Amino acid sequence: MKKKTQIFFIHGGMTFKNKKDHLHFLKTRKISIEEKINWSNEYLKKNLGKKFKLIKPRMPSGDNAKYEEWKIHFERHFPLLRNNIILVGTSLGGIFLAKYLSEHKFPKKILSTYLVCPPFDDTLKGEDLVGEFKLKSDLSLMEKNSKNLNLLFSKDDDVVPISHAEKFRRKLKNANIIIYKSKNGHFRIPKFPEIVRMIKADVKMLP
Repeated sequence: MKKKTQIFFIHGGMTFKNKKDHLHFLKTRKISIEEKINWSNEYLKKNLGKKFKLIKPRMPSGDNAKYEEWKIHFERHFPLLRNNIILVGTSLGGIFLAKYLSEHKFPKKILSTYLVCPPFDDTLKGEDLVGEFKLKSDLSLMEKNSKNLNLLFSKDDDVVPISHAEKFRRKLKNANIIIYKSKNGHFRIPKFPEIVRMIKADVKMLP
């Protein structure tokens, strides 16, 4: 029986310069008891189908993330991963993958990588990007690790400005950078058929 293609999905998160800012966020953020319907949950799993194994680890301290902690948790999964894996990172998860893949040789063959609305630097609207999630100037190892590298942005993103797409474009020679007209801001969408189609097309390229 052919093994399922693994998709390793890293969610977003937040970073804060200090405890005071974090506590202020906890005291003032909008609270809702309604269920959040997001493309990255049941929609993605259902629409990819049974040929895929979706791996979605809960990264440490998502509301006050630190790169070193995420790196440790990420690497602990490596013995369980297989070749031709697909990596997906959204928002903070996107810059985490960008940083890791630009600084380390990934131990498995990567079929494709998708960075969805990844920030490039600490020039976000009303948010800090700290916690050591800072990219180095040379990102070339990203493309060596993953020749099929896709970065997805939205023009109406109210968190990661579209200028971040151009910053990545200047650093990456062969990345596929897609800019959508609208994905309800910071990809707050219940469905994302485009990424499902791209992932399924990736797998069709396998021998």
